[in-house]
This record gives sequence, structure tokens and C-alpha cells, in this order.
Amino acid sequence: MGNLARSDNVQDYYRHPNREQVACSQCRLGNLCLPRGLSSEDVQRFEQIVHRSHPLQSGEHLFRQGDTFHSIVSVRTGCFKSYVFDCKGQEQVLGFHLPGGIIGLDAIHSRLHPANVVALETSAVCHLSFESLTSMARHMPDLQSELFRRMSRRIGEMQIITGDLSADERIAIFLIWLSERFSCRGHSNHEFMLAMTRSDVASYLRMATETVSRVLARFQAAGLLKVDRKRVTIFELEKLRELSRNGVALEKAAYVAVA
Repeated sequence: MGNLARSDNVQDYYRHPNREQVACSQCRLGNLCLPRGLSSEDVQRFEQIVHRSHPLQSGEHLFRQGDTFHSIVSVRTGCFKSYVFDCKGQEQVLGFHLPGGIIGLDAIHSRLHPANVVALETSAVCHLSFESLTSMARHMPDLQSELFRRMSRRIGEMQIITGDLSADERIAIFLIWLSERFSCRGHSNHEFMLAMTRSDVASYLRMATETVSRVLARFQAAGLLKVDRKRVTIFELEKLRELSRNGVALEKAAYVAVA
């Protein structure tokens, strides 16, 4: 590919005294994070713009709404919640971010973070200088494509969650979303712990906390799953997946009809 031209911003980042060298090629999230699909040579170049943060404890904020945008973030461990406050002062959850997830893409346009992002458990992230990342992406088509793919997927998820779906469909979609993400990270796809509270889940899915509890109780009575505090055990993954697919199919059909 030839030598990658380094911008002044990238060179400054190389000289940062507190920057820890990161080996993305040895990270267990290598197939989930931005460098996936890059050649070994390009991965080595990518590593030069990555900075690992110190661990954040539950309740610590990664960003605050209105903070100046400097970098996007890849979640290494733990779980984060993004949220804002509505006009009535009520918290509205916008999303959850698990290992391999990218945070900060929504701040590119305004250069200000539009939401608060808080750790729900002990978590760690990798920071990527956005100026350095965009400079590098111009020379790496695969990296640029992965950025676009991440943006597109996030838009698609938001369209589905905000669509005209039943409470059962919303909960099923959310549980399958978690199941698939835990599976991609090498964990069980049918038994996992929830880092978020039921009120967080309710806020994200645009429903009352009591509705979330009723749906989970109904799923449990039907033998689909078991909920023990924050531990979820799914017994009928295919049935739950079918319910989630029905919801997604209905929403896509409605979207196409309107479009």
C-alpha cells in the first residue's frame, strides 16, 4: 500500500507522553472492533492512534452532554449507557454499549457530544483521535467502510426500536440483540447478566418499567426464559428469535410502505 502519510495530528499523538502502546492484533475483540478485516501491516499502523484509558468504575462518566468532541471510543470491557434528560427532567436512555461497540459517532457533525455516557459496571475503553482516524481512513478503504457500516447499523437499530412494535416484540428484539452480542464476544448466547436496570431497559425501549416486568414474567410463564434478578437464562432461543424477527419484519414493511 506504500507509506501512510502522517498528518501533524497523528505525529502529535505519537509523541503523547502518556500514550500506551496498544496491540490490537492481540486483543480478544480484534474481530469486533474497527481494525477487523485490515491487513497485518494496516493493523500495526492503526495501533499507533489508539490510547487505552484507565478503568472507569460504575457511575463514572466517559462523556457529558455538551463536552467537546475529540475522539471516538471503542469499548474494551464492561458496559456503558448513553442518555439525555427530556424537557421534564426525566432521563431518556438512548443506547447501551458492550465490548467492541463504538461510542462517539453521533458527535461528529456538531463536534459536541449530544448525550451523557456513563459506565454501568467497571469498564475500560480505547480512545481513537478522530482527526488521526479520518486521516488514516483515507488511506485504508477497509477502515473507512467499517466506519460507515457501524454508522449504518446504529441508524438501523434506532429505527427498529422507535418503530410501531408491541411490547413483546420490543423485549424479544432487545434480548436477541444481547444474545447475539454476547455470543460474538465468545460468551454464552442463552445465559448472561444484565448490567442495566429494568428501568434503563424500559427507558430505552420506550415503555413503562412495569410493562417490562410483565412481559418478562409472561415470557417466563411460557417457558421461553428465566429471570433471576439480573441473570437471564433463555430456554427457547429460536422461539424468541422468531418473535423478534416478526417485529423487525413488520417494522421494515411499514418503513418501506411509508418511503
